[in-house]
Amino acid sequence: MIEKTTRRNFLLTSVAVASGIVGANTLETDTSNAATPATMPERVLGRTGVSVPVFGLGGASAKSPLSKEGKEKEAIAIVEKALELGIRYFDTAASYGSSEVYLGKVLPPHRSKIFLASKTYEKDRDGVWRELERSLKRLKTDYLDLWQLHSVAFPEQLKTIFGKSGGIQALEEAQQQKLVRFVGITGHREPDVMLEALRRYSFHTALIPVNAVEKHHPRPYFPTILSETQKQNIGVIAMKVPAYGKLFQAGGLTSMLQAMSYTLSQPGVHCCIISADNVRQLEDNVNAARIVRQLTDEQLIAMEQRTAKIWQDTTFYRAWG
Repeated sequence: MIEKTTRRNFLLTSVAVASGIVGANTLETDTSNAATPATMPERVLGRTGVSVPVFGLGGASAKSPLSKEGKEKEAIAIVEKALELGIRYFDTAASYGSSEVYLGKVLPPHRSKIFLASKTYEKDRDGVWRELERSLKRLKTDYLDLWQLHSVAFPEQLKTIFGKSGGIQALEEAQQQKLVRFVGITGHREPDVMLEALRRYSFHTALIPVNAVEKHHPRPYFPTILSETQKQNIGVIAMKVPAYGKLFQAGGLTSMLQAMSYTLSQPGVHCCIISADNVRQLEDNVNAARIVRQLTDEQLIAMEQRTAKIWQDTTFYRAWG
């Protein structure tokens, strides 16, 4: 108990000190001597009606064994620990290397208790169907909770998705056949393209980058996208929360608690997904999620000010197609 409380105080203090916020000490008011909660807070994921913990396990990153060939032992250890720690949202994609295979070795016995999401880069009907069938086989499940069109970035992709024999047809057919409960869209390049897609089709969810540098980009994803998702009660899953750790450089943020608190304090964000390089990192992320706090406007602005000089390096994902 002492170790947990000490770590909790350290994490909370890092938000106050590193943010340079006058009122940040209020984060510790009446809670500095309390034990870390045993569970993560939960939120309802938009109109899906499903309650999920605010933090879920991402299925890929530059260093994570979850998407690397030949890393089965390490990957399985992370997934098993995630279940033990109370994570119920598991994110993966058809293009994430061995990610679906590794998840398929652990999750089937827990299928009714988890929210399983995958994605396809394909944009036409036949391509989406091929990858869905492959994903179901690799994940060893007969349905997905969420199937997403992955990385929708360019206007020509919208033409394919919404055109004759487009990907939307496959999403609808999969829902009708009860192979997919909900459908979503993801994007981290051009928010205007994402916005157009959200206005053209009633997606259940949107997966977008939400972090303390995104607003510095000349074409930021929020608050524009979040305004639209709130209008439609679309579930928002945040990604790139620590920008693969690049937010934790000199002049930036100093803890995952800061990064998560910033992201989850944005109106309309329901949860976030972050991958893990190892079990210890996963445990640290869960600890941060258990004590994540709603920040004030002043605190959010202060964090953005701290990242003003590093935004170009930390929004590298905006160039991905």
